[in-house]
Amino acid sequence: MQGPEGKKQGVVGSLKRLLKTVAAVAENRLELLVVEWHEERLRAFEVLMLVGFVLVLALLTLMAVTMTIVVVCINSGRIGVVIGLCVVYLLATIGAYWRLRKRLKNWAPFPETLAEIKKDRACLEDEN
Repeated sequence: MQGPEGKKQGVVGSLKRLLKTVAAVAENRLELLVVEWHEERLRAFEVLMLVGFVLVLALLTLMAVTMTIVVVCINSGRIGVVIGLCVVYLLATIGAYWRLRKRLKNWAPFPETLAEIKKDRACLEDEN
Protein backbone atom coordinates (compact mmCIF):
# COMPACT_ATOMS: atom_id res chain seq x y z
CA MET A 1 0.00 0.00 0.00
CA GLN A 2 1.46 3.32 -1.10
CA GLY A 3 0.20 6.69 0.09
CA PRO A 4 0.18 9.91 -1.92
CA GLU A 5 3.74 10.79 -0.83
CA GLY A 6 5.08 7.35 -1.77
CA LYS A 7 5.49 6.19 1.84
CA LYS A 8 4.24 2.85 3.05
CA GLN A 9 1.04 3.18 5.01
CA GLY A 10 -0.67 0.90 7.44
CA VAL A 11 0.37 -1.62 10.01
CA VAL A 12 3.43 -2.95 8.17
CA GLY A 13 4.98 0.50 7.77
CA SER A 14 4.29 1.42 11.39
CA LEU A 15 5.71 -1.88 12.57
CA LYS A 16 8.92 -1.35 10.57
CA ARG A 17 9.36 2.16 11.97
CA LEU A 18 8.73 0.85 15.48
CA LEU A 19 11.28 -1.95 15.03
CA LYS A 20 13.87 0.53 13.69
CA THR A 21 13.30 2.79 16.69
CA VAL A 22 13.55 -0.11 19.14
CA ALA A 23 16.76 -1.32 17.45
CA ALA A 24 18.28 2.18 17.59
CA VAL A 25 17.41 2.58 21.27
CA ALA A 26 18.75 -0.89 22.09
CA GLU A 27 21.98 -0.18 20.19
CA ASN A 28 22.41 3.12 22.02
CA ARG A 29 21.85 1.52 25.42
CA LEU A 30 24.22 -1.34 24.61
CA GLU A 31 26.97 1.10 23.62
CA LEU A 32 26.43 3.01 26.87
CA LEU A 33 26.56 -0.25 28.82
CA VAL A 34 29.89 -1.18 27.19
CA VAL A 35 31.40 2.21 28.08
CA GLU A 36 30.19 1.94 31.66
CA TRP A 37 31.43 -1.65 31.91
CA HIS A 38 34.89 -0.39 31.02
CA GLU A 39 34.62 2.34 33.67
CA GLU A 40 33.48 -0.20 36.27
CA ARG A 41 36.50 -2.38 35.49
CA LEU A 42 38.78 0.59 36.10
CA ARG A 43 37.01 1.44 39.36
CA ALA A 44 37.26 -2.16 40.53
CA PHE A 45 40.97 -2.19 39.74
CA GLU A 46 41.45 1.04 41.69
CA VAL A 47 39.57 -0.39 44.67
CA LEU A 48 41.70 -3.55 44.59
CA MET A 49 44.83 -1.41 44.48
CA LEU A 50 43.61 0.59 47.47
CA VAL A 51 42.83 -2.60 49.37
CA GLY A 52 46.36 -3.82 48.66
CA PHE A 53 47.77 -0.47 49.75
CA VAL A 54 45.78 -0.59 53.01
CA LEU A 55 46.97 -4.12 53.71
CA VAL A 56 50.62 -3.31 52.99
CA LEU A 57 50.51 -0.18 55.16
CA ALA A 58 48.80 -2.06 57.97
CA LEU A 59 51.52 -4.70 57.81
CA LEU A 60 54.22 -2.02 57.85
CA THR A 61 52.54 -0.42 60.87
CA LEU A 62 52.47 -3.72 62.69
CA MET A 63 56.13 -4.34 61.87
CA ALA A 64 57.08 -0.84 63.02
CA VAL A 65 55.21 -1.24 66.29
CA THR A 66 56.90 -4.58 66.85
CA MET A 67 60.29 -3.10 66.05
CA THR A 68 59.57 -0.22 68.44
CA ILE A 69 58.85 -2.59 71.27
CA VAL A 70 62.06 -4.48 70.56
CA VAL A 71 64.12 -1.29 70.36
CA VAL A 72 62.62 0.08 73.59
CA CYS A 73 63.69 -3.04 75.40
CA ILE A 74 67.25 -2.93 74.00
CA ASN A 75 68.20 0.70 73.42
CA SER A 76 66.14 3.81 74.09
CA GLY A 77 68.33 6.21 72.00
CA ARG A 78 66.61 5.87 68.62
CA ILE A 79 63.07 5.53 69.87
CA GLY A 80 61.90 8.90 68.47
CA VAL A 81 62.67 7.90 64.89
CA VAL A 82 60.95 4.55 65.22
CA ILE A 83 57.88 6.13 66.87
CA GLY A 84 57.79 8.72 64.08
CA LEU A 85 57.82 5.96 61.46
CA CYS A 86 55.03 4.17 63.29
CA VAL A 87 52.92 7.34 63.30
CA VAL A 88 53.57 8.00 59.59
CA TYR A 89 52.65 4.43 58.62
CA LEU A 90 49.58 4.51 60.83
CA LEU A 91 48.36 7.81 59.37
CA ALA A 92 48.93 6.53 55.84
CA THR A 93 46.98 3.37 56.67
CA ILE A 94 44.10 5.38 58.12
CA GLY A 95 44.08 7.70 55.09
CA ALA A 96 44.02 4.83 52.61
CA TYR A 97 41.30 3.06 54.60
CA TRP A 98 39.21 6.24 54.73
CA ARG A 99 39.53 6.72 50.96
CA LEU A 100 38.61 3.08 50.34
CA ARG A 101 35.49 3.37 52.52
CA LYS A 102 34.47 6.58 50.78
CA ARG A 103 34.96 4.98 47.34
CA LEU A 104 32.93 1.88 48.26
CA LYS A 105 30.16 3.91 49.91
CA ASN A 106 29.65 6.03 46.79
CA TRP A 107 29.90 3.12 44.35
CA ALA A 108 26.96 2.99 41.95
CA PRO A 109 27.45 0.56 39.07
CA PHE A 110 26.24 1.61 35.60
CA PRO A 111 24.61 4.91 36.66
CA GLU A 112 24.20 6.37 33.17
CA THR A 113 22.71 3.20 31.71
CA LEU A 114 20.19 2.98 34.55
CA ALA A 115 19.32 6.67 34.17
CA GLU A 116 18.71 6.27 30.45
CA ILE A 117 16.54 3.19 30.98
CA LYS A 118 14.49 5.13 33.56
CA LYS A 119 14.08 7.99 31.06
CA ASP A 120 12.94 5.50 28.40
CA ARG A 121 10.40 4.02 30.78
CA ALA A 122 9.13 7.48 31.77
CA CYS A 123 8.72 8.41 28.08
CA LEU A 124 6.80 5.21 27.39
CA GLU A 125 4.54 5.80 30.42
CA ASP A 126 3.86 9.40 29.32
CA GLU A 127 2.74 8.23 25.88
CA ASN A 128 0.06 5.97 27.40
